Amino acid sequence: MMSMGVASERVQKVMARAGLGSRRGLEQDIELSRVEINGGCATLGAQVGPGDQIDYQGKRYTVTSAEGPHQTLIYHKPEGEITTRDDPEGRKTVFDRLPSIQNGRWIAIGRLDINTAGLLLLTTDGELAHQMMHPSRAVDREYLCRIRGEVSEAQIQALVEGVQLDDGIAKFSDVVLGEYTGSHTWVTVTLLEGRNREVRRLWAAVDAQVARLKRVRFGPVFLPAHVRSGRYQHLTPRDHEILREDVGLAPTVSELILVPEKGRSGSASSPRSGAHRRKKRHRRRH
Repeated sequence: MMSMGVASERVQKVMARAGLGSRRGLEQDIELSRVEINGGCATLGAQVGPGDQIDYQGKRYTVTSAEGPHQTLIYHKPEGEITTRDDPEGRKTVFDRLPSIQNGRWIAIGRLDINTAGLLLLTTDGELAHQMMHPSRAVDREYLCRIRGEVSEAQIQALVEGVQLDDGIAKFSDVVLGEYTGSHTWVTVTLLEGRNREVRRLWAAVDAQVARLKRVRFGPVFLPAHVRSGRYQHLTPRDHEILREDVGLAPTVSELILVPEKGRSGSASSPRSGAHRRKKRHRRRH
């Protein structure tokens, strides 16, 4: 058993971090007595710490404390892929192209809908993902929009002042008007939140139609020109530390991980299938 004074966490959180399933799915397995801790059936809310042993799906894992490094990468999402791990319709997901990892799982920091391309950040650091997506952090997202027809000053004014959507008032924090080609207008916009399809809904609210949409920045991370569609690039450990610092976290983190025991199976019940830092720009076009 773990010694007094050693940090502990809920068993389903540690198991989810190790990539053994979602917290909700693991909680269901705990309720069905499919998870054991130190030879006894786990209960919801049970805590584990360094030295504890977990048996799950015929395998035994030892809990240990480790200090990073986590992995974070930039993925250039093409149109036609979805940002979920599994899809009942069998559509391609961004996770199909990502490198495999032994401990943990890739977590998407925000989502892009199936028809939106561009920058997607993925990490094994759940704490970082949570903070970067939390509305209180107001991490800005920048998009390049191709709008059908011309964009008027009145439309821009409305978009920066705020328009009513079905889930509340929304607005762009920054709008930069670009080239007009005769049939389309290029516009760069910035948001401080990430509601579902918010960019497209904002344009629709001022009677403008988005022909193409691409995210080019998330916080301090830009989509590099050399990272082609469908490709990815790892951030350096220092870049990962900077992202943590930017959202108020310690640069490194010590957390509980699971180490599989080689050559030995547990007694659990049968398995179930289951950046660099930069200062923010503040350009506003009214």
